[in-house]
Amino acid sequence: MTQAQLEALLQRLTLRLAGALRAEPFDLRIGYQVGADLVAAHIASAEGLGHTIEVIHLRLLRDLGLVESDVQDRMARLLASVATGYARALRDRTLDEQESIRRAGMLARAEAERALRESEARFRYQATHDPLTDLPNRTLFTERLTGAIRDPQRDRVGLCFMDLDRFKVVNDTLGHQVGDQLLASVADRLRRSVGEHLVARLGGDEFVILVEGTECTDDVVKVADAALAAVGESALVDGHELTVSASIGIVERPVVGTTPGDLMRAADITLHWAKGAGGAQWALFDPERNEREMTRYALSAAIPAALERGEFYLDYQPLTSLADGGVLGVEALVRWRHPQLGVLRPDSFIGLAEETGLIVELGGWVLAEACREAGRWSEVTPSAPFISVNLAVRQVHAAGLVDEVSALLDRSGLPPQRLQLEITESTMMSTAEEPVRALRILSDLGVRIAIDDFGTGYSNLAYLRDLPVNELKLAGSFVTGLRAPADDPASRTDERILASLVSLAHALDLTVTAEGVETPTQAERLRAIGCDAAQGWHFGRPAPAEHILERLR
Repeated sequence: MTQAQLEALLQRLTLRLAGALRAEPFDLRIGYQVGADLVAAHIASAEGLGHTIEVIHLRLLRDLGLVESDVQDRMARLLASVATGYARALRDRTLDEQESIRRAGMLARAEAERALRESEARFRYQATHDPLTDLPNRTLFTERLTGAIRDPQRDRVGLCFMDLDRFKVVNDTLGHQVGDQLLASVADRLRRSVGEHLVARLGGDEFVILVEGTECTDDVVKVADAALAAVGESALVDGHELTVSASIGIVERPVVGTTPGDLMRAADITLHWAKGAGGAQWALFDPERNEREMTRYALSAAIPAALERGEFYLDYQPLTSLADGGVLGVEALVRWRHPQLGVLRPDSFIGLAEETGLIVELGGWVLAEACREAGRWSEVTPSAPFISVNLAVRQVHAAGLVDEVSALLDRSGLPPQRLQLEITESTMMSTAEEPVRALRILSDLGVRIAIDDFGTGYSNLAYLRDLPVNELKLAGSFVTGLRAPADDPASRTDERILASLVSLAHALDLTVTAEGVETPTQAERLRAIGCDAAQGWHFGRPAPAEHILERLR
């Protein structure tokens, strides 16, 4: 406020007070109002108030001149009322300001809490949703699955665990940007196709659909069919028309006794079944199949320790001459004396060993043990039979095969001519030159090479020309047909096939052994077509080495 404005204010207030002094009846409310006006004029200090009242007092005396005692009394009371009105107005203004501050604080707090809630909601959304597809992520899916299992109103629950087939090809050929756009397109189609069911992206090209409150497996199968159809739709992505397929593992079961982890493990296993069957399809969880595969896994995991504990052993089966019945050779067949499952045949664990790579270690033990045992037979008879050992694909392709075999021959004292290595046709279906070179070196040392199960693989005659093969072992599936009467059409066909294979082998200076011979009729018919040797229960079942030694004696 300027000095002129202050002077004008004081003049107005003085005139009002002067009028109040003369008014009848005398009313102190004018003083209260003047005090409030001073507060409104922002004269807000005790010094300022005292000075202002003093100025007004002097002006009243000046304007009124000498006054009677009753007027002086009125003036004192009136000026006191100014002070009282001032104090009251100042108090009220302070309270109003405090209330305004309180209200502003409350509004600020409410705004902060609202902003915090919005921030938490955004963070929660970001933490529970996939940024690429905007689908729920693994965290939110697990929460929903857990809730569905615990919901007392739900009796059953289902899952569709989906993985895109050969999606890596898209990323590798067109780039990850196109791959990401394709994933977003697939997510949109899945969201539209399955309706109310929760669709989540777990990562990569894996999606999962939660089907709550199912009544039977068909409820989940329908969802899986809809999802496969949606994924299979053609999509235009960055100028590329792309079509993908998917595999789905389905699990549907009662909620009682299950957990989210159990469901996801079962769905993951079943997904791999679908992909293993060629993809572009769904597979349904089968507890019995899962139990079998769990047993297989346990067996494969136990192989290394079983080797250390000496649980494997060899039985031997004779390869018998069809001309004179003499024992030409003996095949070493591995067995597993499992502490819980008893004696296991090779078909129970050889496939597992090949899948895991343990076949190299196991096959090496079989080869070493067979050479060690066969080396003793020379002490019984100078015309001891050769020992025939199967080599797996990994063994043939492993570096150091020649050195391994040479060392075993030296250590066991077994002549190379008395060792026969059996390989399958699939072993040679490779462009690698090292396996062929290794087999040729072994053949030059005198080791016999035989093709096992001939006729059931690729039957590529080129490797008979290129490999140093000594013998063909004809698959037992052909020999089985010889059990039927000779006039049976299928049996005659099998006999013609066998005769052709024998003729082919003899033309290449190879000997022929027929596998799976179980009856005298089979043996006689094989002898009639010129087969050299036979192997099977008719000539002797697999037995410990002592039985072979007794037979040799």
